[in-house]
Amino acid sequence: MEKGVQRWLVDISKWKPTPHDFSFAVSLLPQHEHSSITRFVKWEDRKRALVSRLLQYALVHEVLGIPYDQIIIKRTIEGKPYLECDKIGMGFPNFNFNVSHHGDYVAIASEPLCLVGLDIVSYMLPHRETVPEFIQNFSSYFSSQEWHKIINAGTYDDILIEFYRYWCLKEAYVKAMGSGLSYGLDKVEFDHAGWTDISAKIDGEAMIEWRFWLFELEKGHWVSVARGPPTSAAESYKRRLTQTEFNEEDYNKGLYLPNAPFVSRTVEQVISVLLSK
Repeated sequence: MEKGVQRWLVDISKWKPTPHDFSFAVSLLPQHEHSSITRFVKWEDRKRALVSRLLQYALVHEVLGIPYDQIIIKRTIEGKPYLECDKIGMGFPNFNFNVSHHGDYVAIASEPLCLVGLDIVSYMLPHRETVPEFIQNFSSYFSSQEWHKIINAGTYDDILIEFYRYWCLKEAYVKAMGSGLSYGLDKVEFDHAGWTDISAKIDGEAMIEWRFWLFELEKGHWVSVARGPPTSAAESYKRRLTQTEFNEEDYNKGLYLPNAPFVSRTVEQVISVLLSK
């Protein structure tokens, strides 16, 4: 099942397409995906949306071997993408993926059995507020323990970095379930040892069926990955999964698979995957 654990990362600041190159990349996607790109006004937002879509089709094509023109990707009402396919096979009982983009990076992560959630955050100083004023807007989403660690992290830079780390993990958890923005952010509490051994509780109970990772990228970005049980999926997403119930032994095979490192890919490399047979 290890082939189903994929982590791809694209630095879009290095992609400077001409209008023709951009239009060609858009033309590779199914027609119904085009509006999800052109609805954005800002150029950088269009680039993020395009690369996010390209990554999804490229990863499915490369990992599952499904011919590109036969790949059907849809989204739940909450916006979580899923693959519509009755014959995933390849020893992947529950193949699913998640995407995220912020700042200079767009990423995708996949899992063969467990739910996967992915989030990227870019460290940004608030423009019209002080750091304490900015983070106070989100205080209700953190437990007293998390909040204590955030506000006592050190300098204002340290405080903001700590805030973004916790926020990144919470978003990955929510995105794994496919429950929509902000739902459940206040219910999950994270603890860690140097941001490597990360554990979580929900309503005070240890989440032993979940695993979490947080990685620092370049240029002030962080990326987090959540891996959890299909039974925790939102109903709209759970209906799209191939299998939700597993015995403990089979589930643990998926839960304790090695977490793959993020592999950097250029947009040109992603496009070449789509164009390959």
